[in-house]
Amino acid sequence: MSRAVKGRGKLFAADEREGQEMCDATSREAIIQNLKDAGCVPKQIEEFLACMEAHKSKAELELLADHRDCLLEEVHRCQKKIDCLDYLTYQLKKEKKDL
Repeated sequence: MSRAVKGRGKLFAADEREGQEMCDATSREAIIQNLKDAGCVPKQIEEFLACMEAHKSKAELELLADHRDCLLEEVHRCQKKIDCLDYLTYQLKKEKKDL
């Protein structure tokens, strides 16, 4: 049985054989590109693909969640920097008004 599987804005084909979802070469390439687009380094991609080939979906999800957590921490660090700049801008404008 063949069905469409959606992955981060990309659509690719997947076959179901003996209850296991087997991805064709195109979907594997799409997954690799998706991981690269998400900022994964080659070691992370290799680890994910190894889990995928071993049908360890729980491990796949854990790897994705770990990377997501790292990205979110980076967003929060950047947000704090933006907040500092915004505060400095506010203070400078306030001082100019008081003159």
